Amino acid sequence: MNKTNISAKLKGNMAFEMDINGHTVITDTTVENGGNDLGPSPKALLLAGLIGCSGIDIMSITKKMKIELDDVNVDIEAQTRDEDPKIYTYINIVYKFKGKDIPYDKVKKAVKLSMEKYCGVSAMLEKAVPITYEVVVEER
Repeated sequence: MNKTNISAKLKGNMAFEMDINGHTVITDTTVENGGNDLGPSPKALLLAGLIGCSGIDIMSITKKMKIELDDVNVDIEAQTRDEDPKIYTYINIVYKFKGKDIPYDKVKKAVKLSMEKYCGVSAMLEKAVPITYEVVVEER
């Protein structure tokens, strides 16, 4: 069983500096919401965690499939409801693969395996919010 330990320290106003296994991350809120905009919001970091989790899976799977990729870009869109708590009402992810002769069916399978089997962040979030995804292949 793996454990995660994160230490956080108030940096002033609403910003927190966190030590995550030796990596520093600062979260804050916008000036409009009373913060100093020193870092991303915690909810935005949650989405970044989803991209990172699935991205690592997908890169591992495509390497095992011996798929050569020139580039991978991931865009995520999420909408927050107006009432408190301001939770996400949906999350949509677009995975864009660039390269020569990329087999669409294989990269789509890699994304599906990540989103439905391997990515722990996706597994946790999908219990609270619908997550959809798209796969786009762009030839070079």
